[in-house]
Amino acid sequence: MLGVGRRPLRWVRRYVTAAVATDLVAAAVCGVGAHLIRFGTEVGSTTQVAVAVFPLVWVAVVALGGGYDAATIGTGNEEFRSILQAGLAGLAAIGFASYAGNWQLSRALVVIAVPSTVVVSAVGRHLLRRWVHRLRAGGRCMRTVLAVGRERAVLELVRQVRRERHCGMTVVAACVPRPDDASLLRAEGVRVVGDLAHVPEVVSAWQVDAVAVTSSSDTAATYLRRLSWQLEGTGVELLVAPGLMEVAGPRMHVRPFVGLPLVHVEEPHFTGPKRLVKASLDRIGAVLLVLLALPVLVVLAAAVRLDSRGPVLFRQVRIGHAGKPFTMLKFRTMTADAEARRGELGARNQNADGLLFKVAGDPRITRVGQFLRRHSLDELPQLLNVLLGQMSLVGPRPPLPEEVARYDDSVRRRLLVKPGLTGLWQVSGRSDLTWEEAVRLDLRYVENWSLALDLLILWKTLRAVVRADGAY
Repeated sequence: MLGVGRRPLRWVRRYVTAAVATDLVAAAVCGVGAHLIRFGTEVGSTTQVAVAVFPLVWVAVVALGGGYDAATIGTGNEEFRSILQAGLAGLAAIGFASYAGNWQLSRALVVIAVPSTVVVSAVGRHLLRRWVHRLRAGGRCMRTVLAVGRERAVLELVRQVRRERHCGMTVVAACVPRPDDASLLRAEGVRVVGDLAHVPEVVSAWQVDAVAVTSSSDTAATYLRRLSWQLEGTGVELLVAPGLMEVAGPRMHVRPFVGLPLVHVEEPHFTGPKRLVKASLDRIGAVLLVLLALPVLVVLAAAVRLDSRGPVLFRQVRIGHAGKPFTMLKFRTMTADAEARRGELGARNQNADGLLFKVAGDPRITRVGQFLRRHSLDELPQLLNVLLGQMSLVGPRPPLPEEVARYDDSVRRRLLVKPGLTGLWQVSGRSDLTWEEAVRLDLRYVENWSLALDLLILWKTLRAVVRADGAY
């Protein structure tokens, strides 16, 4: 056995303490504010007690919903979902208590106080999360992880957590079926400390915070069950990759079947009411963005025209939904003879492992073009493609015909939806991504699309554009 459970990490305790304090202050401020809006300075005994107790009730409801669980803080959407659920539960509980106890609470007071508390608490958590993410960028507030599984699967996990440091994990060691042959992991700077049978001893010796088991035939059900038993009581998290690489989130549900838990994978939906809503939002959003950006479009068009010879717009055939070709529009960022000079830059291709052609410091890019690319302003004319129904605001990267000609069946699933002006590839590294990483992100979007995911990507796109991360 590995011994007794550990105390939570120091930064986790500080985060939870700050989250509780933030929620208390949010509930107190919103409760008092709602009272002042409804009654002014008039204070009744029942209302006074309700306003005083409300912060404590709010924190209790959030805690019951898992809002302070260490596993959900600092990353993902569960933390914010728990606050929203607490708001709904709070409204229901207050309504029931006021009815059962015959309390004369103002309905307007409740309707103002609870929703505003949800908003203020969510803003407070967002600020706390930004603080944690800044610390993680410097290597602090991280969970140490032991990665277990096939070498290539572990290597992919290592690269993923290094690229997304805000998730708060760092792989400190690995256990693979054949440790002596793990040259790829050692080249990546990962210490290979044993095979799959050595995991409990490595966990104890290295004092890791989590064990991440990647999908592999070597990590089958019997092994995972035994490993989970060995980690019981240690406080060490066991994280398991499901094996369905790009299927996650709402489509996966654990359902019992004659006592056997099975993972049910729902079929992705590419038609229906939600898609109609997405298409409507695309058109409405594109119209609003074109109207707002019209002065900027005029200025950028003039800058492109004055900077170098050639047309203002660059037109290129891309492949859209269901394999239909369309002409994609962009501001021209290269010299007029860019295509003729492409051959001389083949050795400098940053994505030689795939079908993309990207060159850092490309000499064909004009001065204005460099600025446009850095902030993704060259893609603004694609709003016209969105208006025409050829593209979506959010979706996979629009591929070239020669790329599609070389697609296999799995990659061709990118064509099940419209290509996007932005997407997971835009907010996850842009030009710094390899071909395989870009495809994986596109497939993840296709398989797990939702309106909430679209809104999240649009928000992250704004941040990525402002920071100019991975753009060249």
